[in-house]
Amino acid sequence: MMINAKPKLVIFSGLASEQVILDADRPFLRVQLYDTATLKCCYKGGSKFLTWIKRDSSAAKNRVKDTVSEVESDSLHCSTLTFDKVELNDTGLYQCYLNKSKVETHGTYMQVYKPMEKTINLSESTKNTILMFEGFLLLLCVIVPSSILLFKSRSLKQLEMKKMKQEEENIYQGLNLDECCTTYDQIERSQAHGAYQDVGNCAGEGEAIQLEKP
Repeated sequence: MMINAKPKLVIFSGLASEQVILDADRPFLRVQLYDTATLKCCYKGGSKFLTWIKRDSSAAKNRVKDTVSEVESDSLHCSTLTFDKVELNDTGLYQCYLNKSKVETHGTYMQVYKPMEKTINLSESTKNTILMFEGFLLLLCVIVPSSILLFKSRSLKQLEMKKMKQEEENIYQGLNLDECCTTYDQIERSQAHGAYQDVGNCAGEGEAIQLEKP
């Protein structure tokens, strides 16, 4: 990933006759563990002798390599630092230190990372089986609660019918069946006989005639 840096910076050393113009460095570089990495710094003016230094998390300077920069176009001095296989402890900020001018370049921060490893290596068939099993579980989660609600509603309905039947039976528990039958017989007898007794139908002449009152 390349990020455009600020315009070139002009830095004067202790002597007015020497000036160093630093070129834009790559600010960040992310490299996978055991891969190859290349860092580069460029500048104009100053000495061609320089030293690569590294700043780690403790901000301490560590000398990495003494080298001589190569002259490219327009008197541009450039130096490269190459890592054949980077390690995790190679993470840090790398700068070029110009020995004679005592100037440090902006530098490049290199981050070495370790890729995540698969904890479980599953084949495609196993993944498909797991997906089918998850779908079956999802179906059960839908059907089982519906069945339970249906069973509960049916049980409540039966309970209500049983309760209504018990209430109907309780209505007739307080009634005396003998009294009900006597009253019923009296009503039937009064409807079967007329309002007046027939004198001609009496059994004997000596019997007293009792007429029913109207």
